[in-house]
Amino acid sequence: MGWFVIGLVVGTTPIQAQRYKPRPITALLGAFDEEVKLVQKSLKKPKSRTLNGIHFMTGRINGHKVVIAETGIGKVNAAMTTAFVLAYFKPERVLFTGIAGGTNPDLQPGDIVIARQTAHHDYGYITFQQQKTNQTRNAITKDLNPTYFPADSLMMLAAQEAAKTVPFESIPSTKRPPSVVVGTVVTGDVFVSSDEKVASLWSEFKADATEMEGAAVAQVCYQQQVPCLVIRSLSDKANSNARQDMLTFFKIAARNSANLVMTIVGKL
Repeated sequence: MGWFVIGLVVGTTPIQAQRYKPRPITALLGAFDEEVKLVQKSLKKPKSRTLNGIHFMTGRINGHKVVIAETGIGKVNAAMTTAFVLAYFKPERVLFTGIAGGTNPDLQPGDIVIARQTAHHDYGYITFQQQKTNQTRNAITKDLNPTYFPADSLMMLAAQEAAKTVPFESIPSTKRPPSVVVGTVVTGDVFVSSDEKVASLWSEFKADATEMEGAAVAQVCYQQQVPCLVIRSLSDKANSNARQDMLTFFKIAARNSANLVMTIVGKL
């Protein structure tokens, strides 16, 4: 929550410029075509480009210039697309969104998690000092990255303000209307559909949601000093019913996510 790049610092993190001169454009990324197409449909003056086999669309949403791309599923695909969008379009900021499984027992399908921080839940190794760590290493500085990649504070505030105005669609059979929380999202190269794994992620990380791309996007942005925010709309509870619930509810979750993204863009 304390690291971002546009002149404001919380704590002792030094101010650092992006590793390139940014252009006035926001990158909007999502893993599934269902998530991305909903945002693409709202583009004004859309233009299409294919670079390194990845389809990018540029245009304007709520008066702001954006570039939209589908990353594909998994951490490697997400990191690759993020690196390409930074290299080719040099966005001021990156917003990644899509569906996820809920791991906080108080959350239900349809709820929205604005990630205050993201972490890899499936990464770990033993250091030369024989210490266990799940911190990745920055290939540029050679320093250890933080376990949790903090979101950009200004983007997070914009998301919270935007969420107050979005009429989120409820998922059938849930006990209450969708709620929006600021919390922790964890990422791993596995679709979580296990009650035991849910309990483990909640116990170890206090994770509110789990998915397969967010921390990879956040790590690339962190290492390149680009403001980033990950938002997830819950399609399931990552338990033994997760696969069926996801297939049943992901379109509603994707619509909620897309509507929030478009509202956020107008507040950036």
